[in-house]
Amino acid sequence: MRKVKILTDSCSDLTGELLEKYDIDYAKMRYTYNGVEREAKLTWSEDEIHELYNAMRDGVRVTTAQVPAEEYTELFTKYINEGYDIVYLACSSKQSSSVNTSYVVAEKLMAENEGVNIICIDSLNSCVPLGALVLETAKLVQDGKSAQEIAEAAKAMRKKVNQFCTVHSLKTLHQAGRVKGAAAFFGNLLGVKPILISDADGVQTPIKKVKGRQNSFEEIVNLLKEAIENPEEQTVYLAHSDCSKEEVEQLKEMVKAAVPCKDIYVSYIGPIIGGSIGPDAVALAAFGKEVTYRVGE
Repeated sequence: MRKVKILTDSCSDLTGELLEKYDIDYAKMRYTYNGVEREAKLTWSEDEIHELYNAMRDGVRVTTAQVPAEEYTELFTKYINEGYDIVYLACSSKQSSSVNTSYVVAEKLMAENEGVNIICIDSLNSCVPLGALVLETAKLVQDGKSAQEIAEAAKAMRKKVNQFCTVHSLKTLHQAGRVKGAAAFFGNLLGVKPILISDADGVQTPIKKVKGRQNSFEEIVNLLKEAIENPEEQTVYLAHSDCSKEEVEQLKEMVKAAVPCKDIYVSYIGPIIGGSIGPDAVALAAFGKEVTYRVGE
């Protein structure tokens, strides 16, 4: 049986430490602001993080681009040449068209390399929910599972990732235009804080609206508490787009008080998702009840 390499993309928001620990690699998306295109690296520095989000606070628009076909070709070929089968977990196809490009590249390379298996999976998630799914999938490699077995397990897990996110301002969501029905949902309410999820089809969508920052924190913690299963065995993932240390610590303590989880892992929201939701957003994620909600239901 061929060895297996787990790949993901910039939307997973995994840290360099976790990439190394679980032997994961990733395909890089692109983002642009102030006229400069950059690779969306998961190993970006805190200075780069603060620079991006401070620019957005000053009104600078950030645009993003999918993984280029050339990036997939180079990345997949690297691991084919090293004797691997590949399982690639991509950002939701409802939030990025990257996975569609990966299908095309994978088919071409498998036709050129007999016996190689490249399985590209629409994760139906992004940000730390995608990262959490990638980490659980990587653990199956350590258990000696085949690429096909790992892919089937990942597909079974992807709707069990529960994410609850709230943003500080509606401005970036409005500019990005990626949240379905946002204008009708929010109207002209001042001070409203939306609660966002990835629905059963991978669509980023608002499900609730509350007034005030503190109330939005309480809401996402309560929703996580209701959704998580076997919390004592789980890590809760907390991601933020350059919130203050005080707010991050406050949210951690709220999670600890409400959910008896094994651990809480904190990371930054990267530029691809951050470019859509803006600075000072926060998200919680963990495995739990199957996500069944769909936009319009």
